[in-house]
Amino acid sequence: MAWDEWEQLKTEALRQRRDSAHMRLNGADAGGSGGGGGGAHGSSGAPGTYGVLKASQKDLAALGRSAHTLYNDLWDRARVAVPTSDSAATDLTQQGFALGAGLQHVSTRWEEQLKSLMDACAHIANHMHVTRALHDGDDGYIARRTSSIAPLDAGFDERVGEPGRPNGVYGEQSKKKG
Repeated sequence: MAWDEWEQLKTEALRQRRDSAHMRLNGADAGGSGGGGGGAHGSSGAPGTYGVLKASQKDLAALGRSAHTLYNDLWDRARVAVPTSDSAATDLTQQGFALGAGLQHVSTRWEEQLKSLMDACAHIANHMHVTRALHDGDDGYIARRTSSIAPLDAGFDERVGEPGRPNGVYGEQSKKKG
């Protein structure tokens, strides 16, 4: 392949990618339709117009509560068929039906998948709880640090005169030294 041909293929691929509709993860449509489009800096093409990922403590707490509620509901309601299915599978197998082994397999897989889902719910609930606690601690730390800077900063605002000019409080500076 010649260099000119390679450059032509690159240019064509870039034009096709720019002209086609595809998902953009670094920006959002200004109209709120959720579509991509626009330049490399979002839909408006201006730098700094990226979307903002924001989650409040209220959002995190609600997500954690929902995950915990789902965990409890799965434990209470999704497991009710397991003992009955296991019992039926054992009974069918003892009577010589091949269906018993199939029912046992389904019951076992159901319980494995259910445990996996419950573990994921517990993980989400715990993660949201820990995340909330960490952010609360970070917010408190930042507030304490910045509040201690304010009195110190006020001490530097006792200027007399324009910034960049000698302070008249200290008198005239002698033009000749020594």
